[in-house]
Formats: sequence, structure tokens, C-alpha cells
Amino acid sequence: MAAQYTLVLGTRTWSSWSLRPYVAMRATGAPFEEVVIRLRRHEAPSTRDEILKHSPAGRVPVLKITEHGRTTTVWDSLAICETLADRHPDAKLWPDDANARAIARSYAAEMHSGFPDLRDQMTMEFGRTLPTPDLRDATKQQIARILEAWTQALDNYRGDFLFGGFSVADCMYAPVVSRFLTYGVALPPKVKAYCERMMALPAMQDWGRAAKAEVDAGLPEYASL
Repeated sequence: MAAQYTLVLGTRTWSSWSLRPYVAMRATGAPFEEVVIRLRRHEAPSTRDEILKHSPAGRVPVLKITEHGRTTTVWDSLAICETLADRHPDAKLWPDDANARAIARSYAAEMHSGFPDLRDQMTMEFGRTLPTPDLRDATKQQIARILEAWTQALDNYRGDFLFGGFSVADCMYAPVVSRFLTYGVALPPKVKAYCERMMALPAMQDWGRAAKAEVDAGLPEYASL
């Protein structure tokens, strides 16, 4: 019997960490159920209380894998992507070449642990168009680093995605693609084309529709924006 997957996500409009494993999950082609927990809520029960029902870490996303009568809980975006890559080798979520795979993992890890100013000044507002904020020098430097890294990968591997075929590296940068479009970041042609291919993925399209539905439904937090 195939494993049963449940992916616990945060509000799609904002949860960049949830988007990453979502696109990885979709790339495997495996069926899965979704549980969406609304973030930034202030009334009881709190967001944290809701998440703690699924993970002791108190954060989303969470992947639950049920098979042989047992459920394994995996938390953290990169850990979930790695788990999916291990369990679905046919999806080729890492490059076949060992050297390319090592570099792709470096890209993913750099995104996982870095770019704090970009995260702070350009929060994910998936599918929205907002004015570019007055960017700090550190934010500008981090944007430049990402554009440099993407250009190098696209030049070196000459595919539609960073390492030729779609990989965990693309999953990890998917929220950045949406941020650059939301805030109107100037992109060189090659990078702009890459962002367009990312946004055209069925997973990104479906995420966008769900994010729009959240906003249309009237997320109360938007009253303060």
C-alpha cells in the first residue's frame, strides 16, 4: 500500500516556507491531502495552538507520512523537500550529477539560512502587486546576490530551471520569485524568463488561485495594511 501524505500549510498568501514543500510535493506526482492553518490570527484558538496539534516544533509546514500503521512527522521546509527527494527518486528533485547536486544543495541551503533583510522588507504577498519599499543597502546586496546566483546557474546548466531540470533549489527560491514580481524588482531578461517559467508551473498557478481566494474571502489581517 502506498504511503499516505498530509501536508500541513500556513496561509498561502503569506507562508513562504509552506510554498517550498508544496511545489516539491506536486513535482513528485504523489497524491496528498492539505491542511491549511491560518496565520496571523489573534482570536482563540491561536495559530500556535493549531500548529502544535500537528508538530511539536510549533511551525508550518509539516509533512505527515502514514504507512504500515505508523505516522512519521517531518517538519522544516528543506527537510520535507529532502524527504520527498529520497522517497521519489523518479521525480529527480536533485540533479543526477554529483557535482551539480552538491552545488544545488548549496543554493538550497543558502536560501534556507540567508537573506534576512530581503525576508524582512519584502514579505511574501503571493499574487499581489505592491510598491517597492525603500530598500536597505543590505537588502539590495541580497537581491544582487540572488540574481547573480540564478544567472550563473542558468548559464552553467542551460535548462529551463536553475540546474537544468526542476529541483529542490527551484522549490526553495519559489517564494523569492513571487516576491520579486510582487515588489517590481528589475530583472535581467534571462532571470525574468526563469521567473515566468516558475510562475507558469501548475503548482504555482494553483497556489496563486488559492491565495487569491483567501484575499477575496476577506482575511481580517488585511484591514491593518
